[in-house]
Amino acid sequence: MSGPDEGYWLLSETSSIEETRNERWKRHLPTNAGMRWLAAGWRDLAAQPGPSLAYGFGIFLLSAGFVWLLTHFGQDYILFPALAGFLIVAPILGIGLYAKSREREAGERTTLARMLLAKPRSGAQVYFTGLLLCLLTLLWMRAAVLIYALFFGVKPFPGIEHIVDLLLTSPTGWAMLVVGTAIGGLFAAFAFSISVFSIPMLLDQRADALTAMGTSMALVWNNIVPMVAWGAIVFALFLVCVATWLVGLVVVFPLLGHATWHAYRAMSRPEAQG
Repeated sequence: MSGPDEGYWLLSETSSIEETRNERWKRHLPTNAGMRWLAAGWRDLAAQPGPSLAYGFGIFLLSAGFVWLLTHFGQDYILFPALAGFLIVAPILGIGLYAKSREREAGERTTLARMLLAKPRSGAQVYFTGLLLCLLTLLWMRAAVLIYALFFGVKPFPGIEHIVDLLLTSPTGWAMLVVGTAIGGLFAAFAFSISVFSIPMLLDQRADALTAMGTSMALVWNNIVPMVAWGAIVFALFLVCVATWLVGLVVVFPLLGHATWHAYRAMSRPEAQG
């Protein structure tokens, strides 16, 4: 029979293994690491602004066209969930920006064509990850519609021009806003954690989609303070884009794309790069 000392030893060994495993993912970065990544992203943007701004302009046109289609065909009731969903699929749209930053590290100049035709080292795995992110976006949009139905029943959506009154002038609106924000926050946190490093990793390394997403989540979880700060920076800049009717995407999207590459580099172990 095992005595209490042996049980204590087994518990201590298990705890030690767990601590070692967690230490593998810790990078001991300062809370303001995101500002460093943003500064490095700005340097990449300023070094060759033409391709990056053209890339951002393309994202703006794509986003504006999507918003127009929603409003033109009477689907504006999913506009706000769709805008939130943009944050979920944005990492996959930034592959060309990661490629430019990687080429700058190698001392090479790039072109818009090379950014658009960037070839991930993981092959089709990066597109599989993109598909999963798109499915997650669709799930969030469906959840948003169900939340509206739970609080307002079959009441027709009043239109974008009346949405503020609907949400802020009644207890039901406030309740839906709180519940929707909480559920949307869970979707956003999960999507952020599995995608923020997985897409750059799949561009840079030969890996499968699930490994990349698991690695990304482990890095986020074990570096939670700087990553929460980074997520707040991303969200704040996204709000700037919304406030400027998405025109801000022309600059903000390439800036964040380049910065995300530097965030990935800061989190990657030297022996894992290449």
